[in-house]
Amino acid sequence: MQRAVGVRAAAAPALGLLCRGRGVDASPRRMSRWNGQETCNQPPPQENPRVLITGGLGQLGVGLAQLLRKHYGTENVILSDIKKPPPHVYSSGPFVYADVLDYKRLREIIVNNQITWLVHYSALLSAVGEANVALARKINITGLHNVLDLALENCLRLFVPSTIGAFGPSSPRDPAPDLCVQRPRTIYGVSKVHGELMGEYLHHKYGLDFRCLRYPGVISVNTPPGGGTTDYAVQIFHDALSTGHHECYLRPDTRLPMMHISDCHRATVEFMQTPECQLSLRTYNIAAMSFTPEEVAEEIRKHLPHLKVTYNPDSVRQTIADSWPVRFDDTNARRDWGWAPAFGLEELVSDMLSSIRGKRTKEGLPVS
Repeated sequence: MQRAVGVRAAAAPALGLLCRGRGVDASPRRMSRWNGQETCNQPPPQENPRVLITGGLGQLGVGLAQLLRKHYGTENVILSDIKKPPPHVYSSGPFVYADVLDYKRLREIIVNNQITWLVHYSALLSAVGEANVALARKINITGLHNVLDLALENCLRLFVPSTIGAFGPSSPRDPAPDLCVQRPRTIYGVSKVHGELMGEYLHHKYGLDFRCLRYPGVISVNTPPGGGTTDYAVQIFHDALSTGHHECYLRPDTRLPMMHISDCHRATVEFMQTPECQLSLRTYNIAAMSFTPEEVAEEIRKHLPHLKVTYNPDSVRQTIADSWPVRFDDTNARRDWGWAPAFGLEELVSDMLSSIRGKRTKEGLPVS
């Protein structure tokens, strides 16, 4: 049986596609909804959305699911991934196996669970993607096409995160506005720009309720670094409390936009809740702070004076970081839907050290 990717297997002769109906196909391979002339008229609002999160076991999914469940109820938010979840995740609410490359299975999950919001977190990050471009292209682009098709077919509100990595060396760097030259030089960034443009195209042509935020580097206690260029800003806290020494793969003066994970989750939920009529864009920058490895180390030393940091720049990650903005301009997000961060650098460092210290103590691990 042929794997479904973007253009589907044949089943019927017509090209048109109704918003709430089953997909209509054309021989020899199914034509996607993009070839029809129907617009995606949103279904009547429900009391609570039914949410599916793909790639839910990465850095962001579990925390977002917890926040959404507080708003909309545990059973209305379904976490999914291709990995087995830890017991505390499995017991905290609905979890299903979902491979974003398996179009038919994704469709079954959406239909059977009456999904109305889809949060698409499945992706390979910047450094990992450069090490395996073919896999990154498959997951980040083919997987995205499956999700776009299904969102359009089922009239979903679709959230796809973008990234600081969607900008390139020819982009304005200080600050980077919402609309400017991007031209990234990583497969991760290229796939994210592709996603931004496809979502905007499908919104304007067919009415897809596509929403996208460009995340800065996201700093979190509960999830280990996952192959991103900004991961040092997570690892340095763990190292400070375990060994007292951190070896940084970026130069000490490498400035990048960063954000506490709770601000990231809150921004995502507030953005998804915003009425469409308030949105002047489909993709927004969101900002909180911008710092260098040297600056975050100095802030940590206010709590742990013994911290030692050595610098051993990795050519791949340093090149990536040097092509990214040093600050985001998030004026439009603040104006259109009231975005405002709660954490600056001082608050972030205090919270991270307190949380990691508590976690290590609970696990019986030594604290430096």
